[in-house]
Order: sequence, then structure tokens, then C-alpha cells
Amino acid sequence: MLLPIKLICDRRVRKDGTNPVCIQYCYSPEKRTVLNTEILIPIRFWNKKLSRISKELPENFGNSDNLNERLGLLLRKAEDIVSYAIKRQIEDPLSFLKNTFYTNFDVASLERTAEEAELLKSKNIVSNLDLYFQIDDYSKSKAKKVCKDMPRIYRNMKENLKAFEEFRGEPITFKCLDLNFYEEFVDFLTYEYVQRRRKARIVGLKINTIGKTIKQFRTFLRNRIRKKIIAPVDMDGWTIIEEEVDAVYLSMREINVIYNLDLSKFPHLINYRNDFVLGCLTGLRFSDFSEIMKDDVRKDMLYKKQNKSEHWVVIPLRDEALQILKNRFRDNASSLTNAEFNRHIKTIGKLAGIKDLIKFSHKKNGKDVVETKPKYEWITSHTCRRSFCTNEFLAATPVELIMKISGHKSVKDFYKYIRITPEEAGQKIKELWKNRGGMNAFEAESKVAS
Repeated sequence: MLLPIKLICDRRVRKDGTNPVCIQYCYSPEKRTVLNTEILIPIRFWNKKLSRISKELPENFGNSDNLNERLGLLLRKAEDIVSYAIKRQIEDPLSFLKNTFYTNFDVASLERTAEEAELLKSKNIVSNLDLYFQIDDYSKSKAKKVCKDMPRIYRNMKENLKAFEEFRGEPITFKCLDLNFYEEFVDFLTYEYVQRRRKARIVGLKINTIGKTIKQFRTFLRNRIRKKIIAPVDMDGWTIIEEEVDAVYLSMREINVIYNLDLSKFPHLINYRNDFVLGCLTGLRFSDFSEIMKDDVRKDMLYKKQNKSEHWVVIPLRDEALQILKNRFRDNASSLTNAEFNRHIKTIGKLAGIKDLIKFSHKKNGKDVVETKPKYEWITSHTCRRSFCTNEFLAATPVELIMKISGHKSVKDFYKYIRITPEEAGQKIKELWKNRGGMNAFEAESKVAS
């Protein structure tokens, strides 16, 4: 059977100078699709007339004979899928091919694949392969299983994809998702994306913000693949880019100053101050310490299920933390919003005199952006959690015990929260040396040996 299906070389050049070789299927003059073979070559080595890779292809791109043989096998695989769809009188052969084909697909499983598609149809499960429809469906399915912030993160991911779709001038479909797409998407978010809902025009996102978008997009795609809604997507090379975050923590001395700060002239700040100190003494996230109920406190211990991870933690309450909670329960203090909290605790930090100039840097648009601001300007709700972990670490509390309270799943993630200066690190080592036998290196060593 002569099918309107052939090998082509995509003219879009990737960052590494290669072009993807694809299989094009024309169902009609208006309806066609392009399938990814995962073979990449410079387009000058593609023989368009023969639909083959030239023998002059440099060895570092692969052996031309082996690649041509592989392309032939993939083309026959696509032809077999289309022939099967026509033989079975499947209503939309093009969609069936798009949903079925991938490089490692076993043609012997065609019957099972078709039966699964019919089963979905008989159960009235709409197989709408529009990307944004699937993101909305995924978000709804996760609504009751994730923390409150996750739906917002899904919305941001969707907005980023739509902005990229508008920028590239063509629809984003599941079939166009490959390494080339990933690289172009990351470049767009880094250098071209215009942040919305901003008074001033801000172009580009921070490295970690881009990393979070890619992470959530990968998770979404894997969910759709596991549910057999879409064909497998090759995400090899879709790395989650990140950089170490510069963030402040407050020492116990600074937290004490804030706790004892006279706010009689600013009574509206009292609840914000109390919740901030509570967060610093418990290591909880804002979403957790802002929603503590009376029943969560038993025998001076706090029993709390974390909203983000859904893990239970048991936290011993210091006298100050216990008193803050007693006052909250007695006064029926209203819940605070994160945005208001972040704004007001900066004011509290300023009133407490936490004004040392702090310089941090991050990458944006591929460049280092350096900012210098008073320490209080860097304070956010997450400073509570970092302060708890860092202060307990400096106090020599075993890391395993701190993690039991903070809820960190890995030591690697935990150490991202530790924020100590070189001076603090040096002082800590000095204390350890003194405890091991003194500052005389050789005398201390002999004491340890004996």
C-alpha cells in the first residue's frame, strides 16, 4: 500500500546546530502530523531527493548506514500503524498514529492499543489531547491531594506555556515535545518572557522559577503517560536547572529582640510578630503555623500534619511558642494571609533594628544580578523555617532530629536551608576544637589518642 508518509528533516535548527529527522504523515491536504525519530543531524547531510542521510555524515553524529537502517525501521513501523488503523476502520487514523507511535513502540501490541482506545471511548472518557485541557484535568485531579499553593503553580505553568506558544507562533502539542522544545522553552523563559501583573516591564524569570516550571511540567507529562492518555514523551535531557538560593536567617538574639519589641504604637503588627516568632521556634511553613488549632497542642507538644508533604510532625513547644499559641486561642486571632505577613514582618524587622546591609546575587537573562538591601528587606515567611533549621544546627542538635521536626525528606534538601556565615562556621569549629581538648593541635591530638 502506498501511503502518504515519508521521512523529512525539520528545518528548525537546534542550539547544537543539528536538525531532527522526522516522519511526516499527510492524512489530507489540511491534516498532517510529524513524528519524532529522535535522530539528529546537520541538515546539510540530509539527501532530500532520496530521503536518506548522506554518507558524508561525520562519525560524531553517528554511522550513516546504521542511522538510515533505523530510519527505515521507524518508517515501516509508522506505515504499519496507519495500515492497521485503515484496516480496522478507525475513525481518525491520524490521531491514532499520533497517540500510538513512539520509537520503541512494539507493533505486535497494536491490537491491545486499539482495544484500550475503544474501551476509553465506550466508557465515555473524552480523549481530548489539547495540552491545556489535559493540564486543567490534571489540576482538578490533584486539587484534593496537594497543598493549597499547587493549583497556583499549575496555573503559572499553563500561563508560561501559553506565552511561549504565542511567542513561537504555532500551537504546542504533545507531539512537539522533545529536547528541541525543552531548550527553546527554557531560552524563552530566560530571555523573552515578560512577567505579568507587574507595574514595570520585567523580562525573564529567575533560574529556580524556570526550574520549578520544568519540574511540574515533567510531572504532569509522566502522569498523562502513566494513564495512557498520551504516548510516551522522550524527556531525556530535560534537566531541572537550579542555583543555590541566597537567603537570610535570624539568630536567636535577633528573634528575641523581635519577640520583646514594644509594638504598643503599632498594635496591628502584634499578631504578625507573634506568628513570625512562632514560625522561627517551630520550623513550620506559613501554611502550617498560620492554621494551628487548639486540638493540635497536647501536653506542651504540637502535633501537626504538614500541608505540603502531608507528613505528621511532633514538635516540642518552647515556653514562648506555647504562650503565643495560648494567646492566639484565647483571643480567637484571625488567620493571616501570606502576602500581608511578608509585607508586615519587614516593617517589624526594621523596627527591631535588623538593618545590616546584605548583598545577594542571582542569575537572570543569563547575567548575574546583584542586590544590596538592609537585612529586614530580605525577611519573608520562609525565613522562619530557615532560622529554625540553622539555629538548631548551630546548637549541635543532631541533623536527623531537626529533620524529624522540619519534615525534610533528604539530608541534601535539609542542608539547602542552612545559612551560616564563614565567621559562624569558623567559630563553630573553634568551639569543637576546644571541646576536644583545646586549641593546641598536638596536645589535643595526644589527648584524643589516649
